[in-house]
Amino acid sequence: MTAALPALSVRSLGPFKVSAIGLGCMNLSHAYLPRPDPADAKRLLQHALDSGVTHFDTAALYGFGANERLLGEAIMHRRSTFTLASKCVLAEIDGKRGLNGSPDAIARVLEDSLRRLQTDHIDLYYLHRLDRNVPIEESVGALVRAREAGKIGAIGLSEMSAATLRRAQAIHPIAAMQTEYSPWTRNVEVAVLDACAELGAALVAFSPLARGMLAGGVGAQGFEPGDIRADMPRFQAQNLETNRALAARFAALANGAGLNAAQLSLTWTLSRGDHVIPIPGTTSIAHLDENLATLSLSVPQDLLDAVDHLLRPDAVAGARYARAAQAQVDTELCPGEQLI
Repeated sequence: MTAALPALSVRSLGPFKVSAIGLGCMNLSHAYLPRPDPADAKRLLQHALDSGVTHFDTAALYGFGANERLLGEAIMHRRSTFTLASKCVLAEIDGKRGLNGSPDAIARVLEDSLRRLQTDHIDLYYLHRLDRNVPIEESVGALVRAREAGKIGAIGLSEMSAATLRRAQAIHPIAAMQTEYSPWTRNVEVAVLDACAELGAALVAFSPLARGMLAGGVGAQGFEPGDIRADMPRFQAQNLETNRALAARFAALANGAGLNAAQLSLTWTLSRGDHVIPIPGTTSIAHLDENLATLSLSVPQDLLDAVDHLLRPDAVAGARYARAAQAQVDTELCPGEQLI
């Protein structure tokens, strides 16, 4: 008989209590290379559930529905044991990535997601991006109607500004804002982090390991075409050497305290507020276990302060996104952040 694993600590995600570290599922089907074999991806999802993860995050965009199908096949038979989050607005349109925040498009994407996920209800449903051609009030209104119909539970936003959050909140309570947050991506500290705390919304931090940079996952050669990071300024030749040197210093801080770099990055992110919930992604069961072990670690404040000193917002070379990608992102820029 296998001994029961200790329960993971929990945080509030709207009306839900979820494991303080969730699982971002994107890289099992989308954006990063190499991608795992589907059988291995299913094993990882099932292992996460067995290990106490109760927050799984996907989206219609990821693999143009493949990621939702993966979750539907792998874990939906245990539907009552976890909080399911997905997203609309960004999705496949005529075989390409498309942005459509109109109420009709939202309703259509939701129906497709429910079918792929093999469920009739998504606990937390996000507007994945702001469609600047559609008032945020109209997009949120479509989610309110879906909630009234019992198809979704809580409503979230992703990669949006504090001003947009407040406009959305005036229509319906917003349970969560999902955006990138880690020691080396600090945009939310301009306004969104505090706005979420004020309004009672969770800050769901994607890429809390800096897209692999703060987990030792980025080599000197960068990334091959087809990996989303290849087009991000921080991972390109003119900035990569500087940023890898910063990451090496960060890893030295972690190792000196008996942690790995990923654990220090997660601990720092968790320390930014009780409303912050990181959702690191991984294709490795061993790395998943190491990430979850973070919740049992005690890290001194002086180490967290050293992280702040090392990775000031102006220390990282290059913008988070190139100009074309930033056009679909509503988050605030850090002071001095330059787009190319």
